[in-house]
Amino acid sequence: MSVEVLEKAKAHFEDIVKGQIERVERMKQAQDWLDFSTLKPIKVGVCWGDGIGPIISQETQRLLEYLLKDEVKEGKIQFVPIEGLTIENRVKHNKAIPDDVLEELKACHVILKAPTTTPEKGGPYPNIESANVAMRRELDLFANVRPVKVPKDGIDWMFFRENTEGAYILGSRGIQATEDIAFDFKVITKQGAERILRMAFDYAQKNNIDNITVVTKANVIKTTDGLFLETAERVAKDFPGITWEGWYIDIMTAKLIDPRRRTQFHVIVLPNLYGDILTDEAAEFQGGVGTAGSANIGKRYSMFEAIHGSAPRMMKEGRGNYADPSSLIRAAAMMLRHIGINEKAEKLEMSLDVCGQYERKLVITGRTNSASARDYCDYLLETIKKPNLKQKWEEYTK
Repeated sequence: MSVEVLEKAKAHFEDIVKGQIERVERMKQAQDWLDFSTLKPIKVGVCWGDGIGPIISQETQRLLEYLLKDEVKEGKIQFVPIEGLTIENRVKHNKAIPDDVLEELKACHVILKAPTTTPEKGGPYPNIESANVAMRRELDLFANVRPVKVPKDGIDWMFFRENTEGAYILGSRGIQATEDIAFDFKVITKQGAERILRMAFDYAQKNNIDNITVVTKANVIKTTDGLFLETAERVAKDFPGITWEGWYIDIMTAKLIDPRRRTQFHVIVLPNLYGDILTDEAAEFQGGVGTAGSANIGKRYSMFEAIHGSAPRMMKEGRGNYADPSSLIRAAAMMLRHIGINEKAEKLEMSLDVCGQYERKLVITGRTNSASARDYCDYLLETIKKPNLKQKWEEYTK
């Protein structure tokens, strides 16, 4: 084997290890959680994204502007448009997030983000890194929090997916050592695993949930996934009223569709790649990825987004106006809860449940023979305005 190949591989891996050691040191110095009650205004950055992004963003912002009209008028909330996260601008600068756009993001407190296009090798764009992955890393958004709730089926899941480690953090740092051999890398740190696990246990404790499910593939991926499990065991000692179980990702995907077993899961915490897979499967129970919101939480910054992509096929086929905005709207409700506007978040969530799971006076499927995004948001807005919304929601969810 060529000495040159080995030296190049060693140098590449050395650079990766150095970078991760530096990241661990930054985690050790992390600041305290941002206190939204001390901020005026709370700056909400709005990124409209690519493809169907501008369509569903416009409808989501319309609902938020109605709900938050008093807060905006009183200077408590300020919407800040951030326009430079489009695929065209990212390709122009050949960066996942151009430097000036990153500074705009950092000037906000929370970010509401529509889907952005992620180039892939062999596609029409240069193979730049995912804007999502870059944003999670640059803003240290370590916790991806995704709820899935279907009351009629007894499903009430809260997923805590680690966001800044695993296979994704080094997804663009792989190496093709020779024309026959390619390597990618995965990293788990004690600090990174601990903070996502601690957040999951803390959520369970605050919500009177006495069991947590920790998902890995530690029987095969022994070193990194093994560290995640070891950290779970250590963190659990600080929460004596809560038990935890380790499950492997393959059987966990099966048990989510088992009606006898799935209702026994409540809080599920897992590394990055497994979380990406499992939360998309879970969203299908609620109506698909178009209905599920996602929060990306860090101590200083937070970003809320739809969990689906920019749907270029829909745009190409002229169906963009029929895209379901529910995922981004649910993310907006999660954002409202995060900044302490709970009552209005609840209204938004209840209207999504009533319109999407129970009443279904309008159905949105993404096809031209269904409701459009504008029609559906008109329906949601009409429902939000009803004085008996909570009573109606309680009747449906009994």
